[in-house]
Amino acid sequence: MKILLVGAGGVGDAIAKIAARRDFFELIVVSDYDQSRAEKTIAWIEAKHGPQNGRFVAAKIDASDPDNVAAVAKEHGATHVMNAVEPKFVPTIFAGALAAGADYLDMAMSLSEPNPTNPHTETGIKLGDDQFEQAPDWEKAGRLALVGMGVEPGLSDVFARYAADHLFSEIDELGTRDGANLVVRDEAGNEIFAPSFSIWTTIEECLNPPVIWEKDRGWYTTAPFSEPEVFQFPEGIGPVECVNVEHEEVLLMPRWVDAKRVTFKYGLGDEFIGILKTLNQLGLDKTEPVRVRSANGPVMVAPRDVVAAGLPDPATLGPRMTGKTCAGLWVTGLGTDGKPREVYLYHVSDNEWTMAEYESQCVVWQTALNPVVALELLSKGVWKGSGVLGPEAFDAKPFLDLMALAEADGGYGQSWGMEDRLAK
Repeated sequence: MKILLVGAGGVGDAIAKIAARRDFFELIVVSDYDQSRAEKTIAWIEAKHGPQNGRFVAAKIDASDPDNVAAVAKEHGATHVMNAVEPKFVPTIFAGALAAGADYLDMAMSLSEPNPTNPHTETGIKLGDDQFEQAPDWEKAGRLALVGMGVEPGLSDVFARYAADHLFSEIDELGTRDGANLVVRDEAGNEIFAPSFSIWTTIEECLNPPVIWEKDRGWYTTAPFSEPEVFQFPEGIGPVECVNVEHEEVLLMPRWVDAKRVTFKYGLGDEFIGILKTLNQLGLDKTEPVRVRSANGPVMVAPRDVVAAGLPDPATLGPRMTGKTCAGLWVTGLGTDGKPREVYLYHVSDNEWTMAEYESQCVVWQTALNPVVALELLSKGVWKGSGVLGPEAFDAKPFLDLMALAEADGGYGQSWGMEDRLAK
């Protein structure tokens, strides 16, 4: 397996660092528009693990140009293209991978567009629609596009498959529930606003109309931040208020898992919601460039890019961050014995540990773990297929077993949890 890793930001950097401990691949090409970032990642790996004998090489890439993506992939004989950049680049990397005759993985799918007349009740273009429309091309080429294979989407989708196959005879709701108790402080020790993930992606997810799926209704939308609920998270995180957010799980799970309802709720907090609403009111969430005066004359700038430029890079927050983040799936229905059952399947990532082991903050590290596990399963033929498929299309048990197995025994040493909760 030869992997072209597109993007050496926080998640891409963590993917390379996690993969460095594994031996399932022949080559990883760490590529970025700024090649020095890719070189920095490789230098860290070699300082930590010693010479890699050519297993990692750096390259410059333009993720916005499908021809360039294809050219870099072909130059290095890539069998797999791993997309680790902003979702706005999905169409070009997706096309470049297919043109290069390579398989493809991403952690976020092609972007949505709200319904122009009824955005808070009806869907428009949904997340991933563009990719699923191209499934026949991938099937004809005999190539696989594994989409939504991060942590969320990704791990919760694996949990959905596992719950359907091993825990439930009938599922009422698949509800992704994510929360954290992370705190970021400045140099003086004061708590500050600093999103732990890309603000570009966060704005996209949180201000778009959330999507819900119901078996008798299909996909429909609600208003942003709707249906707040307090969810109890494990391992000391505790109760966190979660709200509806647009996310890929709701678009993926119903395609492969039989359930009556699918939702995604995220613990944002009042301050974060207030800031996002203000950005929306001021038009600072927009991606279309606006004309701005500067000392050198007028320039065209996307307001959302300005917001991103004014905030700390999430990849740099680790040393100033404390706490844990939890990704998981709440499932209700009838157990295999036909009795009511309610479980929460989850994985917790501790920032202190990820920083000590990888110098990666916990949110980006947790996101990066899952595509590496998936790549290893693909390399061994445990997972295989063609077309455009989500994680739910594959057997979940090999994934969860490899993830939880101790490193000394050939696994990743990342145990996942399951809490049986009283059915309501």
